Amino acid sequence: MAGNPNDVIDWHEAMQQCGEDEEFLRELLADLRTETQAQVNNITQVIQNPQDQPYHRIMRAAHVIKGAAANLMCQQLRMTAMQLEQAASAAHDAGETAAPSNIQANVQARFGDLQQAVQSYLQFVQSLGI
Repeated sequence: MAGNPNDVIDWHEAMQQCGEDEEFLRELLADLRTETQAQVNNITQVIQNPQDQPYHRIMRAAHVIKGAAANLMCQQLRMTAMQLEQAASAAHDAGETAAPSNIQANVQARFGDLQQAVQSYLQFVQSLGI
């Protein structure tokens, strides 16, 4: 597993959120894995085919990941999703695909950060047998 597990999840806090029910937490972590992968796929498709307010769509997908990760105390995932959401919001506000190239490049960079956080999360849940 890459990195420190504590960078991926605050296990103690997540267990408290789940009433100390580890089986339930494991189910939720599996659900987060599925949702995160779906949203990353959505973002990838938007980047490959940027039509119909692409940065607004990226912002919404990142928001979904951010909220789900926050509920399960997955701070690295939450933080990178929040940064992508903010970058996409800035690009949306700056005119979507007409936004300055540095703003659009920031979205790409933050998406790369999110992809790395997702990879760490996937490795973590795999190490738990989830």
